[in-house]
Amino acid sequence: MLFKKKHTDYISESLSVQTWRRFKRNKLAMFGLFLIIASSSISILGFLITPDSSPFANDQKPELHIKKPGFKAQMLLARKNELTHKENWFNKMIFGEVSDFTYLPAYSYSFKGFDIIIEEYTGNEPNNNGNKVAYNLADVVYDINNNYPIKNDTLTNKIEFYQLSTGEKLKLSVSDLQKTIQQQHIKDRHYILGTDLAGRDLLSRLMIGTRISLSVGFISVIISIVIGILLGAIAGYYRGWIDDVIMWLINVVWSIPTLLLVIAITLVLGKGILQVFIAVGLTMWVDVARLIRGQILSIREKEFVEAGRALGFKNMRIILRHILPNVMGPVIVIAASNFASAILTEAGLSFLGIGAQPPTPSWGEMINAHRGYVLVDAAYLAFVPGVSIMVLVLAFMLVGNGLRDAIDSKSIDSKPLLGN
Repeated sequence: MLFKKKHTDYISESLSVQTWRRFKRNKLAMFGLFLIIASSSISILGFLITPDSSPFANDQKPELHIKKPGFKAQMLLARKNELTHKENWFNKMIFGEVSDFTYLPAYSYSFKGFDIIIEEYTGNEPNNNGNKVAYNLADVVYDINNNYPIKNDTLTNKIEFYQLSTGEKLKLSVSDLQKTIQQQHIKDRHYILGTDLAGRDLLSRLMIGTRISLSVGFISVIISIVIGILLGAIAGYYRGWIDDVIMWLINVVWSIPTLLLVIAITLVLGKGILQVFIAVGLTMWVDVARLIRGQILSIREKEFVEAGRALGFKNMRIILRHILPNVMGPVIVIAASNFASAILTEAGLSFLGIGAQPPTPSWGEMINAHRGYVLVDAAYLAFVPGVSIMVLVLAFMLVGNGLRDAIDSKSIDSKPLLGN
């Protein structure tokens, strides 16, 4: 049967529970929250889930220059003559992992004696003028030191060599090595979104670019909230000449175009992702400070604040424990909006070449690198990161609008609920 919740039931709920219940009713806001959670998951897992787990997803294959989505290439995995690069899962997740193998694009391959002969992929169909290169079977499979002689025993049809890690003398039959190569060292590599200008996996760079955008937004918002709350609370609570000085500073920063100020700060601090964190954060605190100041001016004369003064509480205790908790709702809403602005600002800086520096994958840098292909048949190289920026910014704006409506204390729960 249908019934309405009693008014007393709503009163007994905490403010956070009421806010969440109202927020869940907003389908667009929930969709935006889903997009943010999905993007955050991709960002956190990072190189554990990217097809290219090399640092910065920067495995360049010039011969695979700008291949269409769905492209597949046959690779010969040749063991590097180096110590293993295996990392623990946490380091791999954060920084990526240098592969123990060199991926060699091979149009075709065949075995001849003690060697595997590959026809190098040229990037053309058919594969005209592909060079044929021979690799020793043992050198493909094992980490060996080339300073030690490799002996091909034609009588026993075995390869004799010294293993780098132990210096042990080994003899392996050619047939066993050929079988191992066919099963473990000839792999098909799929490029779901194709490759970029340098022959790198576009999907991997797009996924790691999510981490750059979200980390810039998160750190910048934290910096802006800390500075904004501090200055806004001091100005709104103490008023007088302190308020005048802080408001003068706010008006000065407010009068300077945000992008120009960020560019100036970036040029002073230098280029790089760390500088972007600081620059964007130092330009976004103004909105928070103005909001906090206005909220505190309207609250500081309330009865509970006067009661705190009468009880002898210190000003900082009144501000931190009694005033700020009552104004954090609007701060959360503006933080969501600033998060979206930070993503756009970082993309703009990277597009201009003063943000994240190559080979760091940034959506803005990806658009800049491929902007010349917009008018040809590879426009998706610039559109894909552009759409990613648009979707992520839209998600934060939807969540911000949903929070604004949910936090509104004038919201009335008038919809009937299903029950027995």
